[in-house]
Amino acid sequence: MEWRRYPFESIWREMEDMRAELENMFQHSYPSGKLLSPGGVADRMLPAVRGEFRVDVREHDDEVLVVADLPGVEKEDVSLQLLNSRALEVSCERKGETEEKYEGYFMRERIYGSMRRIVAMPTDVTEDNSSATFKNGVLEIRLKKAKIQPSNRIQIE
Repeated sequence: MEWRRYPFESIWREMEDMRAELENMFQHSYPSGKLLSPGGVADRMLPAVRGEFRVDVREHDDEVLVVADLPGVEKEDVSLQLLNSRALEVSCERKGETEEKYEGYFMRERIYGSMRRIVAMPTDVTEDNSSATFKNGVLEIRLKKAKIQPSNRIQIE
């Protein structure tokens, strides 16, 4: 009797191929990506299916807090860049490899891929005095709100 790790592997592979083909068709048919209404199942499930990551953004006193779940990613593979005062780019690469050995059977699995997301800020922020931490697959970024200089009145002649 042969022991198999994934008896339905071919079915899952076919389903993944069909999902990728359908997603490609939808992207060409609906370039805006707004086929389904916002806030529904699609908004919650499609990022995970596509290999994207979820992000929480919250304003707190003089800073904006961004928290991203990056399971399977190492700190060295994460990159942050403030594109402008209202947009933060978070990108990373996931590299993983597991190895299992059973009697008469050897298996190796690899998970590789890059993810990138541009996160909109609720207010203007600056990278001055900002900080970021990464622990157990959770990235936490604290960006300081940009101080808005009061404008001087312009006299009309």
